[in-house]
Amino acid sequence: MSAENEIDRPLRPKKARTWVDWAVQFRWIIVILVVLPVSFVFNLCTYIGDRWSDSKSFKKRQKEHDENVEKVIRRLRERDPAKDGLVCTARKPWVAVGMRNVDYKRARHFEVDLSAFRQILDIDKENMVARLEPLVNMGQITRVTVPMGLALAVVAELDDLTVGGLINGYGIEGSSHIYGLFSDTVVAYEIILADGRLVRATADNEFADLFYAIPWSQGTLGLLVAAEIKLIHVKEYMRLTYKPVKGTLSEIAQAYIDSFAPRDEDQDNPAKVPDFVEGMVYSSSEGVMMTGRYASKSEAKMKGNKINNQGWWYKQWFYQRAQTALKRGEFVEYIPTREYYHRHTRCLYWEGKLILPFADQWLFRFLLGWLMPPKVSFLKATQGDAIRNYYHERHIIQDMLVPLYKVGEALQFSDYEFELYPIWLCPHRLFKTPVKTMITPEPGFERHHRQGDTHYAQMYTDIGIYYTPAPVFRGEEFDGAEAVRKMEHWLIENHGFQPQYAVSELNEHDFWVMFDASLYNRCREKYKAVGTFMSVYYKSKKGRKTEQEVREEEQKVQENGYYDVEKPLLD
Repeated sequence: MSAENEIDRPLRPKKARTWVDWAVQFRWIIVILVVLPVSFVFNLCTYIGDRWSDSKSFKKRQKEHDENVEKVIRRLRERDPAKDGLVCTARKPWVAVGMRNVDYKRARHFEVDLSAFRQILDIDKENMVARLEPLVNMGQITRVTVPMGLALAVVAELDDLTVGGLINGYGIEGSSHIYGLFSDTVVAYEIILADGRLVRATADNEFADLFYAIPWSQGTLGLLVAAEIKLIHVKEYMRLTYKPVKGTLSEIAQAYIDSFAPRDEDQDNPAKVPDFVEGMVYSSSEGVMMTGRYASKSEAKMKGNKINNQGWWYKQWFYQRAQTALKRGEFVEYIPTREYYHRHTRCLYWEGKLILPFADQWLFRFLLGWLMPPKVSFLKATQGDAIRNYYHERHIIQDMLVPLYKVGEALQFSDYEFELYPIWLCPHRLFKTPVKTMITPEPGFERHHRQGDTHYAQMYTDIGIYYTPAPVFRGEEFDGAEAVRKMEHWLIENHGFQPQYAVSELNEHDFWVMFDASLYNRCREKYKAVGTFMSVYYKSKKGRKTEQEVREEEQKVQENGYYDVEKPLLD
């Protein structure tokens, strides 16, 4: 926000401190003594299990996969609709990586165990496709593919993010300005439907409608058991350029746009468009834009080039490394490709600074940095309802997905409502598809010829807002739920979207104003998901679900009345 508008900020009274404030302030003690050691042991066991799986032949993994699919089908057919609850996975409510607690599992439900589905089933180098089970995570797949000179087209930054979560929910990375969101890189889905049928959905087979309906559906159309995802060729290093920007938020936004979107509309020219893009806004007047291009080992090791092995536990946290460009000016360095992919894992972007206030210091990094990061799931498991509610009210974990040309306005909105920094910027293409999916470009966007847009996709940006707002640090009153409600309505007014991993304050009507329900609801009815799988709004809805709500959801004949039956659908 500009200095002249600073007087418009709301005056907030001081907030009296409670025991919850003190519990949050000193929560690092439990993190050090409990969460970090348990996380390390869990990660070690998981790593050993993954390596054991990698040692098996693809034929053996496929046999195990087929056996596990049959178990799920048998379990699903055991369900008695008259007395059993809605179907959901058997994962505990706190296990999900997202900050939204899985409140729907606190009511009656029928569990189906998918915990065995965490194997890499095939790496098809000829067709450049990886066939993966839904619980394969990003750290696991890059450990296998990068040494082959391959990678998924979109690799989400945090190690623990899974294929299933990124497909059914939301997945983005610095390459999304080329390839779109994670779900846009999927070639085929293998889904178990409500009636126990196993189907393979692609863009051009009889299940094409299901193929387009699955992204953002949160597993409410069926149970995902495998996906085939595009691979790309990669090199050993990422040549990363850090460019500082100072000025107003509008000027920072324009510098970000210029870093990857040619003004002559030549958006598909690889000579003008970098392989990777992200921005970090550190204050209302300072930011750093980063662009990366794949580079060979021989180039990285040429005399005079700087190599940064960012993956070592003692290294400066990535967002702080980037921030040094504000003082030293523009600079270039080479980061090993896999370490670059997971650059935000150890510090959880900048949330690690709140969890362990001293963890970014050199001595801690050197002595105990190898224990980082604490697993988000274990953090959630140890917080209790009081601390959980505190984070909902006094902390922000949200993403605003906005058209590229509205980034400046969105930054100004965030500065006014949240007063929170750093902010993450990451662009992504939102493709035109043969059918309207849950998220769609603005109607007629291609006629405006804006920076970043093409005739087949509109460029969007993820504005990541993850931290404690400044009013909270100042000890003032801050209503996080109300701020999120304002953000959600700003998004609706500006054709933006809110990823569903986050805590949503939307009512059902407004949820279906933000998202397009037409194809989703048709698939819910066509594939008999209604009354078996919960609806996506029900699953995203904030608050614990009552037994009455469970019964009402089971008995629904039609999801809601907020979709236009005249919208074009695939036959």
